[in-house]
Amino acid sequence: MKLFRFGPPGDERPGVLLPDGARVDASGFGGANGANGAGVARVDWNEAFFGEGEAGLGRLARWVATDAAKAPRVPAGARLAPAIARPSKLVCIGLNYRDHARESGAALPGEPIIFLKATSALAGPDDDLRLPVGGEKTDWEVELALVIGARAKYVAREDAMAHVAGFVLHNDYSERGFQLERHGQWTKGKSADGFAPLGPFLLTAAPPDEPFNYASTRLWLKVNGETKQDGTTADMIFDVPTLVSYVSQFMTLLPGDVISTGTPAGVGLGHKPPVYLRPGDVVEYGVDGLGQARQRILAAAE
Repeated sequence: MKLFRFGPPGDERPGVLLPDGARVDASGFGGANGANGAGVARVDWNEAFFGEGEAGLGRLARWVATDAAKAPRVPAGARLAPAIARPSKLVCIGLNYRDHARESGAALPGEPIIFLKATSALAGPDDDLRLPVGGEKTDWEVELALVIGARAKYVAREDAMAHVAGFVLHNDYSERGFQLERHGQWTKGKSADGFAPLGPFLLTAAPPDEPFNYASTRLWLKVNGETKQDGTTADMIFDVPTLVSYVSQFMTLLPGDVISTGTPAGVGLGHKPPVYLRPGDVVEYGVDGLGQARQRILAAAE
């Protein structure tokens, strides 16, 4: 299934993209956070929903089969929101593609490099991106991200995929000046508002959903129509099951948490000389099977 969210900030609603391309409002679907449709609270694609695991996804699949055709259609011009509601954690992996490590002049890491991105950075897949105040080196990073579907703590690699709810497109925007020149960890260069657009949809991974080829799928990104990144997840140093297992050794992953798995070569920092985003630029990007997204770059607020 393909799950999305829509509506203005602060009033987002859950939706489902049907096989025929129709987008339906799934607010009428009951869940653990919606008292099984009793209207106590609005259902959303969040920790409570993903915490139901395959049971919740199974109930949703049955709702889609029996009730989605009667559900309201999402208006054509509706804003797409982040594909999941704000998670407890957004965990990112640095230098996880061989070609990106080479362009960065870094040795291949012996273990995954982990940093956190503030969840307040979440944005819709087509929201404008306003540059941060004082930022002069904002960069792009198209990434495959996964969403946790079951609590994960000290998970073995061979069991890791049982803890994954699905996959989603992410752009790990980075202000390199803040990240590399401001005497701190990477998080401060990764967490400005709008620096984590997620979507357009979450592709669920629970049976009987068709498997997503996370091990070898294409990622691409363009700036003003010019291709900057064009890679494949087959170039990852640490694959998806390894990352889920590894991160779970250091922190408990909760349902709805996000792990973003790294970016291929072609970032602005890797150009010689480096090239960064400026007001008026348009960034377009995608992952095969997960759709595509677009941000218009705006000047920093005065």
